[in-house]
Amino acid sequence: MVDARSRLFKVYSRRQDCNTNKATSVRPPPPPTPAPQELKEASRNREATGIELIPDERNVYLWTALIKGPKDTPFEGGTFELAITVPEQYPLVAPAVKYRTRIFHPNVHWKASLLRTGEICLDILKNAWSPAWTLSSVCQAIVALMSDPAPDSPLNCDAGNLLRSGDYRGYNSMARMLTCEHASR
Repeated sequence: MVDARSRLFKVYSRRQDCNTNKATSVRPPPPPTPAPQELKEASRNREATGIELIPDERNVYLWTALIKGPKDTPFEGGTFELAITVPEQYPLVAPAVKYRTRIFHPNVHWKASLLRTGEICLDILKNAWSPAWTLSSVCQAIVALMSDPAPDSPLNCDAGNLLRSGDYRGYNSMARMLTCEHASR
């Protein structure tokens, strides 16, 4: 019975090419990509949000985001680069987003471990993900996190400890210094 099903599957998964009379395999259609709708939304809101989304020319699942540091923060005047990896199951599964530009922030991991460097602690990228989120809205949430850090759940303990102890001057000084060194364009 299994062999019969297997042969039937092979017959139905192959078709004749009318021009050459050769059998060719039928390939499943590629999974949908976020490119058209995401690019349209991002370009429409680019000036207002300070976010530029750029898809990789060779791989539609790899994106780069350039975000401007929010006003009245130590990140103001900086441009930060994010690496975005969109899973094939998107939008049902959250994209993986990491900072490529070094930043001093309690919710961004930046230590010697190359594997976790740039990792962002943001609930919508983990357990609070919803298919209603877009790449642009994820970047907007990251900009909001830059303005309003959550020091109680830090990935960068040094930054988190400065904020929790009330040393805003020390935190702002470190964040500003790294912004000037790494995020100035």
